[in-house]
Amino acid sequence: MVRYANEHKQETRQRIIEAAGRRLKRDGIDGSGVATLMADAGLTNGAFYAHFTSKDSLVAIAIADQLHTLHANIVAQAQPGPAGLEQIVRWYLSAHHRDNPADGCPNAALLDEIGRCADATRQAYTDGVLVVIDGLAARMAPEDPPSARVKALSLLGLMAGTLQLTRALTDRQLSDALLEQGLRNALALLDAEQHT
Repeated sequence: MVRYANEHKQETRQRIIEAAGRRLKRDGIDGSGVATLMADAGLTNGAFYAHFTSKDSLVAIAIADQLHTLHANIVAQAQPGPAGLEQIVRWYLSAHHRDNPADGCPNAALLDEIGRCADATRQAYTDGVLVVIDGLAARMAPEDPPSARVKALSLLGLMAGTLQLTRALTDRQLSDALLEQGLRNALALLDAEQHT
């Protein structure tokens, strides 16, 4: 029997988490079975329990990882201050993001299911989303980010809700119009925030 180094096991675990994150955002939590999640990572079903105790455990970890990735790749990489907020909003409320849920934010893709998950998954989501929110809030009010936290959460709610609606519509023209209106609303919210 071949034994793998700890490093190999950790790399394999991370590959599973990343593949699961993409699949969950594309097909939902209920629409993604363990066999499919493992196949996406290029592994067999049997390898699952060497890395996770349950599907719920993987879901919680994958959601936290997706939020960490969102923060690291989008929020933390944006320009400082208001210009960075506008960058984030324009990325979030773009046709590309709407049309590619597997590569985007877990909020718009999974919120309805996360609300029905076990406490551990909801806590992992809460912890992860607060990092994203704090990144937005720091750009809204660099002198007092805690005061901007609820406003940043409102901004994320506006963006995620808009994106969810645009993805659900079969009328592409209506979806595009809603996406454009959501963008205007989010930018107006940011503009109003700068003048308070």
